[in-house]
Amino acid sequence: MEKLNSAEAYNDRGMERAEHDDFEGAIADYTEAIAIDPTYAEAYYNRAYDRSEIRDYAGAIEDYTKVIELAPDAAPAYFNRGMAKAKLGDAEGANADCAHAKSLGL
Repeated sequence: MEKLNSAEAYNDRGMERAEHDDFEGAIADYTEAIAIDPTYAEAYYNRAYDRSEIRDYAGAIEDYTKVIELAPDAAPAYFNRGMAKAKLGDAEGANADCAHAKSLGL
């Protein structure tokens, strides 16, 4: 794998890979971006989204939770975390997250 020089470059390449349905490659790139910059909320968000695409809902919830820690008013992270919780049968958690996303203006 080509060695990129910034978290943003890995994130960007991950988004390109995801556009071509290479979710495993995209997730690997987002993971590299996070290793370079553990505070890069966008990389966690993108990795969470792609984890949901491959039905890794527990991993998606973990990443959306990190996004929320880094950016507490990230309404899409609450909403998508709620959707992942719903997929795992956590209706109460899903409803709470979706309600919070709505309170933030989503």
